[in-house]
Amino acid sequence: MAITGAAHVLQALEDEGIRLAFGIPGTHNIELYDLLVASKSVRPVLVTDEQSASFMADAAWRASGIMACVNIVPGAGLTHAMSGIAEAFMDGIPMLVLGCGIRRDTGKAYQLHDVDQLALAAPVTKGTFRPERGEDIYGTIRKACRLAREGCPGPVFVEIPANLYILGQPESAPWQEEKPASQPISPELLKRCAEVLSKAKHPLIYLGLGAAGAGADLVTLAEKLEAPVSSTFQGKGVFPESHPLFLWPGFGAAAPSFARVVAGGCDATLAIGCRFGEVATGSYGLAPPSPLIHVDIDAGALGRNFPADIAVNCDAAEFVRALLPMLSSRAESDYLRNKIKAGRAEAAAEIQLPSDTGVSPGRLLKTLQEVFGPDTVFTSDSGNGTFLAIEGLVLDKPGRLLGPMDYSCMGYSVPAAIGAKLACPDVPVVALAGDGAFLMTGLEMLTAASLGLAAAFLVLRDRELAQIAQFQGVAYNRKACSELPDYDLAAISAGVGVECLQLKQDADIGQVLERAKTILSEGRPVAIDVAIDYSRKTFFTKGVVRTTLGRLPWMDRLRFVGRAVGRKLFE
Repeated sequence: MAITGAAHVLQALEDEGIRLAFGIPGTHNIELYDLLVASKSVRPVLVTDEQSASFMADAAWRASGIMACVNIVPGAGLTHAMSGIAEAFMDGIPMLVLGCGIRRDTGKAYQLHDVDQLALAAPVTKGTFRPERGEDIYGTIRKACRLAREGCPGPVFVEIPANLYILGQPESAPWQEEKPASQPISPELLKRCAEVLSKAKHPLIYLGLGAAGAGADLVTLAEKLEAPVSSTFQGKGVFPESHPLFLWPGFGAAAPSFARVVAGGCDATLAIGCRFGEVATGSYGLAPPSPLIHVDIDAGALGRNFPADIAVNCDAAEFVRALLPMLSSRAESDYLRNKIKAGRAEAAAEIQLPSDTGVSPGRLLKTLQEVFGPDTVFTSDSGNGTFLAIEGLVLDKPGRLLGPMDYSCMGYSVPAAIGAKLACPDVPVVALAGDGAFLMTGLEMLTAASLGLAAAFLVLRDRELAQIAQFQGVAYNRKACSELPDYDLAAISAGVGVECLQLKQDADIGQVLERAKTILSEGRPVAIDVAIDYSRKTFFTKGVVRTTLGRLPWMDRLRFVGRAVGRKLFE
């Protein structure tokens, strides 16, 4: 008996273990939505904007490790969602983008929403697919999902023509899941890695999100080598940051001086599951101590930005597991551990300096962790809030700080918090939204309220685009189009059914957060209007400014410095 293509789609989603489908229904996919609302395992989530749908799906995977679906209509549905799709592509996040297309059985031109969606999606996905027959729908979706997860993860796009959704289709063609071929590790390369690390007196370990699968073996590795451990920003928490060998997220010019000194004294680098991207390296403002061993599942990343003396293309967990028996254990170094302990304490004290004009970011972050606990998932936005969270939070697990890193898309934090809370309902979720980014997707709090999601939305209000304003202030000694018009957050929150609290000074941090915790315990979302004090620049901001200026030719450096100094003196 023939069934609709929508039934094939739903069966594929259920068999893939996809639990969440974010989107907005339209004329082309109403047949699918009619089945989704009756599904026992796939939950359709109505959003206010498809951009938010892609951010939610992104964060759902980052928080839980379970891939989610973006369910969109043709044309505008895809273009609205493109920012979040590109974020997932740049950050290596698996995601099924389930698009629908125009009818392909009529022969008519100029149809509603008719654009070349495969061409649009191709540059920001691992693969694009369009089944031409109803019996191929199931297998196509399963194949796409496998591609999304394997190797270096990323989003995939599947377009289902509207006629396949609506009209009766044959049973699915036979489909057999193929296990991806494992990438064998060369014994010779492993031996060379072990020899380099054994010979080095002070090796450095640098970890990205790709190393997360190695889990506790990373701690064993660091302790065997008695090596300081640094992480990328996406890799924050992959190695427990409370461990005495954890150095800092980064080790170059965008890190505190103690981290630069410790890393500078190392004589080898083992980099696992990282790409040495611009953001994590502070605009490439670091130099991995040589020789560099670079291990990654993505062959294209190996040695791309920093030449690798040994490049190993394999899964991080398999590499670490195979390497450990080849290494001898070293004695603990009190000197190294005490230097890291003292340096981190000094950096924490600087971050947590009290504010006379508002709320200290460091004190806010520290108290958030004390009130909501170590399992709290934080989401952040492109800009200053992300770098503050990277420097101020101490995380012992991956998937606890979700932020837009390499694509660096504003508007991420509010919908990401919703996606994370839906994926992990028993875990506290806190959004750290910039006040400019909030204007892009803040109305998504309506979704949280309508679903009864107990997430906290902290809007960090400095009334300007903080990161850009700080760069402008340093480089130009004036700000251009980075100061925001004011808005009434309490009124916006009330309009979407969310209670809003005011946090104006350090003395009130604990009291306000405890009140927020009570509201969350009642199963309601809460917004907090935070009068954040951004007067202290992050280590990242100061380092990136130095690095960027230092790369300019001498005449351009003098021009920049002279212009800034002249404006300060005479304007």
